[in-house]
Amino acid sequence: MHTRPVLVYDGDCAFCTTCVRFVERRIRPRCEIVPWQFADLGPLGITQERARYEVLWVTPPGVTYGGAQAVAKLLLNAGGAWAVAGALLTLPGVRQVARGAYRLIAANRERMPGGTPACALPAASGRADAG
Repeated sequence: MHTRPVLVYDGDCAFCTTCVRFVERRIRPRCEIVPWQFADLGPLGITQERARYEVLWVTPPGVTYGGAQAVAKLLLNAGGAWAVAGALLTLPGVRQVARGAYRLIAANRERMPGGTPACALPAASGRADAG
C-alpha cells in the first residue's frame, strides 16, 4: 500500500512526458509520479488497458480517478492557486467540458506539441470515457 497519491501516465508518449515534466517543475504536487510502464499496476488496482488510455490519480486508500478528474485531483493536491483550478474542474458543467477537452487532447496527443506517432492511443480501444 502506498502512503501518498500516485500519478500514473504513459511514459512512451512524448506529449504526456512533457506535461509531467511541467507538473514536476511548476505545479509540484505532493505525490509519486510514475510511467505505467514502470509501475506495479496490480497493487494500485489499475489495469494496463486503463493506464494506456488515460492519466490516472490513485489515492492511498486505492480510489482511482482518470482523465480530467485525475488532473483535477492533482491540482487540488498541489494547493494554492492550483487547487482553485482543480476545484473548478470538479464543478458540474465544467467537469463535462473538461472531460470533453481531455478526450479530444488524448485522442490527438500525437499531434500535440512534443507529440510523436508513438503517442497515439491504441486503435479502437472501445472504452467509454472514464474521466
